[in-house]
Amino acid sequence: MILQETFVLPNGVEIPKLGLGTWMIDDDKVGQAVKDAVKLGYRHIDTAQAYANERGVGEGIRSCGVARDELFVTTKLDAGIKTYDGAKRAIDGSLQTLGLDQIDLMIIHSPQPWQNFGDEDRFFEGNRQAWRALEEAYEAGKLRAIGVSNFQKADLDNLLDAASVKPMLDQVLAHVGNTPFDLIDYAKSKGLLVEAYSPVAHGKILNNGDVAELAEKYGVSIPQLCIRYCLQLGLLPLPKTANPDHMRDNADVDFEISDADMATLKGIEHVDYGDAGAFPVFAGKI
Repeated sequence: MILQETFVLPNGVEIPKLGLGTWMIDDDKVGQAVKDAVKLGYRHIDTAQAYANERGVGEGIRSCGVARDELFVTTKLDAGIKTYDGAKRAIDGSLQTLGLDQIDLMIIHSPQPWQNFGDEDRFFEGNRQAWRALEEAYEAGKLRAIGVSNFQKADLDNLLDAASVKPMLDQVLAHVGNTPFDLIDYAKSKGLLVEAYSPVAHGKILNNGDVAELAEKYGVSIPQLCIRYCLQLGLLPLPKTANPDHMRDNADVDFEISDADMATLKGIEHVDYGDAGAFPVFAGKI
């Protein structure tokens, strides 16, 4: 069962192969979502400072009935924090808000502040400063692993060239119809694990007839097919839901997509996000 399987990060830390994303789950509801997920066998929960639900996630972790060392908690340093002192304060702030002594994985949410997302400035110096704070927290035992999110090749190189502790993971937008193969291959070549957020394309993949046809062939749902696709690419998918039925279905992916069908899925044209197309989501900028 996929919920019992793990990847191994470069430092030897094991990370469950499937995680629960918590974006857009309210702070007062996310604790129950965490408890429901853990009850179903999930051991990996992903949150972020920008989600404004760390408090609720921590409450769910502490009250779920499973030992803390059996759970893997990820949070993200807010994308706007590009100074060493600011990052240092924010790391301690997440520990306090979560109510945990240690965070399993903390990552820089974006190389650019959301309001600057897609601009020319890659904030290289700011990212090095934020990374230094993560390195120190890692060395101090506050964090078990450290990584990045939404980092492109140039952003990765900026840290790889200067870091005393190399990034262990890059969390990127990856799903059928939008899979950054070159970036994934590059990150893997540098020893990073790659996580896939929004593996069901913000839900918009559900409208794709070709994907629906393949899902029917395998006797699975479209989300199950999309999550399995990510897993077979060696990615760690993070489907987001507060619905226990969806959590259960998302984890029921112990089937194999054939090489021919994987090739078909890799060739699916870009998915239209429609009303979910505003990205970055925290800036209101399209």
